[in-house]
Amino acid sequence: MDHIDKALLRALQQNAALSQRDLAEKVGLSQNACWRRLHALRAAGVIEGETIRLSQEAVGLGVTVFVMVRTRFHSRDWLSQFREAVLSIPHIVDFHRLAGDYDYMLKIVAKDMNAFDGIYQTLISKVELDTVTSYLSMEAIANNRDMPV
Repeated sequence: MDHIDKALLRALQQNAALSQRDLAEKVGLSQNACWRRLHALRAAGVIEGETIRLSQEAVGLGVTVFVMVRTRFHSRDWLSQFREAVLSIPHIVDFHRLAGDYDYMLKIVAKDMNAFDGIYQTLISKVELDTVTSYLSMEAIANNRDMPV
């Protein structure tokens, strides 16, 4: 990846709706050269898709909760069941396996605390967990930042 590829990626992260013409102009390429580079970046798996970012509040999801999970179970079967349970709940928007005091971290978005409690109850009804600790986000100071390329 050279400096032009990185410039393309930075521009796309800021505005994925740029036309190919505008993108090519922004990084100093012809449209054909820009298309070839984008095609190569997609083929290499650098660009995984094109999405838009929604305003959490505008779509009625004003609460963000980080849920830390500790488990006694570490078998493949349990992990498969846990993954299936988590991925079946659309309000869980991020899901990480951790090293340290907790085993997993979930980022949950909800309308309000009552809705969060319903999501929590759904999760614990699907899989046995040892310790679940929730942290309510008061403010997103930096959220969904661009990748530093």
